[in-house]
Amino acid sequence: MSEESLHSTSSTFGKFQTYLPEFVYGGIDGAVTTFAVVAGGFGANLDTGVIIILGFANLLADGFSMSVGAYLSAKSEREQYRKNQAIEYWEVENIPDAERKEIEDIYRAKGFEGELLDRVVDQITSDKDIWVSEMMKDELNMLLEDKSPINVGIATLISFILVGFIPLLVYLWDFFTDISAQVFLLTSILTGVAFVIIGFLKSYVNQTSIFKSIAETLALGLLAAMVAYFVGDLLEQFFLS
Repeated sequence: MSEESLHSTSSTFGKFQTYLPEFVYGGIDGAVTTFAVVAGGFGANLDTGVIIILGFANLLADGFSMSVGAYLSAKSEREQYRKNQAIEYWEVENIPDAERKEIEDIYRAKGFEGELLDRVVDQITSDKDIWVSEMMKDELNMLLEDKSPINVGIATLISFILVGFIPLLVYLWDFFTDISAQVFLLTSILTGVAFVIIGFLKSYVNQTSIFKSIAETLALGLLAAMVAYFVGDLLEQFFLS
């Protein structure tokens, strides 16, 4: 493989890692909500075609809604950062003594004192960009997110649809080929595998125990499916019996 190809592959993998959190949580929501729709339809004894229609309607509508929400959230956070950053630049320009005192207090609280503290404060306040960056980080506890809000929304949408499509796969297969009477069982197994994979990726994102992360993801999917199933069964008896 050429150096250019290796660089391209590395760049693509780096972008995937950057947006892995969006992929994981979009995937979890996609699988949970679509599997819940399938479980509710199964509980209500709906035909395969109806379950497929409901599943795809949920998949596309909820996927779009979630991606828009993720985009707006990321955009709002960036705008909030920029707004506070502009305020800090104004304060550095117009009330530098007060802002210098804040930097001094911040680094004194970190254990700096005496001549070392003075040198650190002098160094930081000699560059307005560094000065404002320190104020944003240490005073306001705000960091600039370098992810594109549009890419955040796209990553969320793609993962929601890709993973959320898994609970519908067996039903589609059954609709066209009439494979088996155990469609919901096969769907549950396939979706469970998807939850295991997403749970594994979630442990990587959150730096937590793999077993715990997988167990939490499986439990979430199971709980949602159980609620949907029993609600579907209850409503079927009430409205369709």
